[in-house]
Amino acid sequence: MSMFFKKCTTAPTKLSPMLERLKKDLEHDEGVRHEIYLDHLGLPTAGIGHLLIEGDPEYALDVGTPISQERVDQWFAVDVRNCLEDCANIFMNWEELPAEAQCILANMAFNLGATRLRRFRRMIEAIHCQDFAAAAGEMLDSRWAGQVPNRAQRLIRRMRKLHDEC
Repeated sequence: MSMFFKKCTTAPTKLSPMLERLKKDLEHDEGVRHEIYLDHLGLPTAGIGHLLIEGDPEYALDVGTPISQERVDQWFAVDVRNCLEDCANIFMNWEELPAEAQCILANMAFNLGATRLRRFRRMIEAIHCQDFAAAAGEMLDSRWAGQVPNRAQRLIRRMRKLHDEC
């Protein structure tokens, strides 16, 4: 992942086209909040879906505490780097996948986390074979698709379109 980020604590000055698309998608799906808020599980969150953890200096701050754009960008750089590393570990052919497939899968990884994404065994198998239609079918046939229906349907459509283009 070093080709995307030089240091894990600073935001890159220029993102690759795939990362630009991913950031736009995640801003749409996760939202961008410049204050601390509680997510749907009651956990402190800020920025672009960044779950605050004990190591974050902002962890103990009150809900509503303002967060700078610089800090949002730093969190995003770290979170996406970690997400892409997870994807590279889950999808053995990650580097050979089309950028659009990487973007779709990284969006899922950002949303689900590596542990839950690994449960999509048949989808992972389909991705290894670059069978994007089968991967889309596995995405649709999941609890995730019901939990985040708008996001899931959009990503499934893109995966199906990728199949049509390949």
